[in-house]
Amino acid sequence: MTVAESFLSADMRSGSEEPVPLHEEFIYCCGAATHVLKCGPWKDLSKDESKNLPRLLFMIIPGNPGLAGYYRTFIQALYCGLNQQYPVWVVSHAGHCKPPSGMEMIEDTDIKELEDVFGLNGQVEHKLNFLRKNVSKDIKLVLIAHSIGCYITLEMMKRASELQVLRSVLLFPTIERMAQSPQGKLMTPLLCKLRYALYMPVYLLSFLPEGLKASLVRFALRGMKTCDESSITTSINLFSVDCIANILYMASQEMMKVVERDSTTIKQNLKKLIFYYGTGDSWCPQQYYDEIKMDFPDGDIRLCEKGLRHAFVLDASKEMAAMITDWLQDDLTKL
Repeated sequence: MTVAESFLSADMRSGSEEPVPLHEEFIYCCGAATHVLKCGPWKDLSKDESKNLPRLLFMIIPGNPGLAGYYRTFIQALYCGLNQQYPVWVVSHAGHCKPPSGMEMIEDTDIKELEDVFGLNGQVEHKLNFLRKNVSKDIKLVLIAHSIGCYITLEMMKRASELQVLRSVLLFPTIERMAQSPQGKLMTPLLCKLRYALYMPVYLLSFLPEGLKASLVRFALRGMKTCDESSITTSINLFSVDCIANILYMASQEMMKVVERDSTTIKQNLKKLIFYYGTGDSWCPQQYYDEIKMDFPDGDIRLCEKGLRHAFVLDASKEMAAMITDWLQDDLTKL
């Protein structure tokens, strides 16, 4: 069910002067509000009989907060880097977006499609459900995952071996020992014991005018030399108590459930995987890179040499998109 949709003209332009087509939808998936951004002219990839379906879909699995808007510039840059030949979509996590007016966070229906859709396991099933309902099984996939999206992606590949995954690109992958990471040690007590205390200040801030909310976001991000404008507008979603509750609930489960690296799934899919670790990443420190590199010496496991932050979407979307386009050139020429 599509609740709201629009056709957006992107600021980024290709070699020609045509605007990049960006289609926006708010839908219910597994009964939860979901925001989808689709870059390219393809709006519907579910019709098997269509002769105009692309051979490949690039799908972004976000981190947490899993707001599609954070990846707006990234998918535009990726789409242009791919010479506008393939659709590039990003699907928000269930319940992380603020639904438009007239749409509830949870679908009003007697049928409950999935228990605990806002939890970590629910988010895995949410993405699989989206693919089954919205993408033809004949279309190959390049899954580009960020942070906890990397854990979700490995779980998707484990649970749905029928997916035609050409490549999975795992950026700053939080796939093990999250609570033991430097940032995890700091955040685990807050997320698991004190997160309810955050709801009241968020509730009070939600009454502020939109302009003042944007000013607060700019102040919070003031340390960055350059900050993506779409990140500022997207961050206003974080003033919604419903969104914050779902974001923090999922994060608390990450601390408890992302413990051991799933080396079995990695081994089974090693030739399809590209890992990209940061050098100063407090969620997945370089020690984790060193260990996975030792365990899988034949894997495509890279260490960032550009000093990109874990939350690269805030200021390095175009740079990351350019790197990924370069990494995948050989795969795309073989299609």
